[in-house]
Amino acid sequence: MSRSYKKLWKLMIDKEINKTELTKKAKISTNAMANLGRNESVPLETLEKICAVLDCTLDDIVEFSEDENKA
Repeated sequence: MSRSYKKLWKLMIDKEINKTELTKKAKISTNAMANLGRNESVPLETLEKICAVLDCTLDDIVEFSEDENKA
């Protein structure tokens, strides 16, 4: 299963908040933000902090899909 944070980036644009601001307001590490940028796994706690700042749910920032290479 793969994940995509495209919804997060779109929501940030809509709410006019950049990565630096979100990192500070959500009190997450720059490494966590870098992992998000690479669609890598981040702790659920990190996603919860982001949702609190953006006033949204997990469904609003992350999307899961089946790996196409899986048989």
